[in-house]
Amino acid sequence: MTSHQSMRQAARRSALDAKAVLRKERADRERRLEGLAVAVLTALGERDGAIRDTERRAGEALQTMTAEEGLSLREAVEWCGSGALRCGRCLGYASSRTTRQAAAADERSTHAPPGHSNSDQSGHPGRRSGRGALHPSGRRGR
Repeated sequence: MTSHQSMRQAARRSALDAKAVLRKERADRERRLEGLAVAVLTALGERDGAIRDTERRAGEALQTMTAEEGLSLREAVEWCGSGALRCGRCLGYASSRTTRQAAAADERSTHAPPGHSNSDQSGHPGRRSGRGALHPSGRRGR
């Protein structure tokens, strides 16, 4: 073996070693990035779940304000201030649930015995006749 061949083999070995180091560094970085991506996606999934739960609870409270307290959805939003306006899903939940319940109440009232109705004089299911909740401004809601 000549000195030229041994230098060539040494250079080749050095290049292969450098390439192996780079390959290992890339693989390590890829593993770190995969772990970080999982952490990001997990946190976002948890956040989305918390938002859904919070919006569901807010929608249920708005629905209670409309169905049990006799407020319109607009009046309920006024009671809550500008914070309720940021919660479009809450309003959609309350609105769709109120609509479903009103339809069910209409269905029940059509099957009620004569002289019995599930609605007030205005025909609004679930509304209390002659009663409107006081708004924080002091005016009566209806």
